[in-house]
Amino acid sequence: MRDISLWGQIKEDFSQPLLQDPAINSKIELFFNYPGVWALVNYRMAHALHVKGFKRIARVIMGVSQIITNIDIHPACTIGRRVFFDHAFGVVIGETAIVGDDVLIYQGVTLGGVSLDRGVKRHPTIGNKTVIGSGAKVLGDISIGENCRIGSNSVVVKSIPNDSTAVGIPARIIEKGRDKNPMAHNKIPDINKELFIYMFKRIKILEEAVLNSHHDAKVKDDELETIYKCYLESVKE
Repeated sequence: MRDISLWGQIKEDFSQPLLQDPAINSKIELFFNYPGVWALVNYRMAHALHVKGFKRIARVIMGVSQIITNIDIHPACTIGRRVFFDHAFGVVIGETAIVGDDVLIYQGVTLGGVSLDRGVKRHPTIGNKTVIGSGAKVLGDISIGENCRIGSNSVVVKSIPNDSTAVGIPARIIEKGRDKNPMAHNKIPDINKELFIYMFKRIKILEEAVLNSHHDAKVKDDELETIYKCYLESVKE
């Protein structure tokens, strides 16, 4: 892909709400209702200064931007093209984070570090065309592959391969019920709910075993165990 100028990147940033947000009705709204766009534009300028050695000025720019937009982006991080912060309040992107092209990030997302060591990569790398749901925390020097989806409020502490969906605390890769549509947030399965359903059914079988035939309960328990094993196989570590 050819290189693009700073002005070209900023033009792309301003175009993203028009392409990705059905709520926008006018370009005027870009100036008043899209803090994520302004935070990204401020980052572009601050990052250019940071690369040229004007690190203190870059930090000042992003400090002022943080006060205005409530979005904390370190000017040293790397953010690709056509990235869109939807709503964006509370987004935090650390110093050594790398965000690929065409990434969609919702409000409250943290791309954070788990180390205090200077001079090393402490923050995650996000692959192209990945969607990170609201409130998700991606922590440490890990890699999230391309075309991935991170469920809302998930905590990711391990690398995720390409074309994966990860949910939960800590996040696990899932196969069951996966929908590749980046907007299908309502179709991400609740792995905790699945576990509670299993536990309630298991308790019911044990109660029936006490009151009725032990043989019937054993058959039902074996059937439930088979279903649960299939569920575990669909949730990868």
